[in-house]
Amino acid sequence: MDNAARIAQFENMTQADPTNEMAHFSLGRAYAESGRPADAARSYLRCIELVPDMSKAYQLAGESLMKSGEAERAKAVLRQGFTIAGGKGDLMPKNAMAKMLGELGEPVAEAASASPQAVPGADAGDGPVPDGMIRCRQSGRIGARMTRPPFRGKLGEWIAANISKESFDAWIRQGTKVINEMRLDLSREKDQETYDQQMREFLGVEDKDLQ
Repeated sequence: MDNAARIAQFENMTQADPTNEMAHFSLGRAYAESGRPADAARSYLRCIELVPDMSKAYQLAGESLMKSGEAERAKAVLRQGFTIAGGKGDLMPKNAMAKMLGELGEPVAEAASASPQAVPGADAGDGPVPDGMIRCRQSGRIGARMTRPPFRGKLGEWIAANISKESFDAWIRQGTKVINEMRLDLSREKDQETYDQQMREFLGVEDKDLQ
């Protein structure tokens, strides 16, 4: 499916359910991949309005604002996102936002000074991962390791090796919304491909991961 078709799908999803944060998030990705950073930023910021602690949305909103030439807005979004990511222990978005703040000439120490106390159980560092746990590629946080791949093939194996059970369970909830709002019939090959694409975007699976 090309980006124009994906954009149309996600726009329809956001219109059908304006409170679907992942539809706005996916629309932001589609806009970004089409070279429309201002539109991407608007979608990511809407996602943040709906879910104020979604670290990845802050990261991508800041990146899109930088690309659209809105440096001051980018700084504000990235400072807030850095603080939230630090409090939740979302390591990957936190590090990405720290790097962007540095590129904008914004000292990370300033952003970190207001960091709230970490959520109990969240991992905010680079320490060892306990047995039976995994540092999730989607969230950057330590979570439960899946006992087996969710399905056969390279994609299922990659998910089991890189995605925590908590993140995959979050996809299952979002996947139900995708099926209902896009009226997918998973017995049809085209609809199954659409579902798989949505899952890969949600979990952050790239083509190179499956080679």
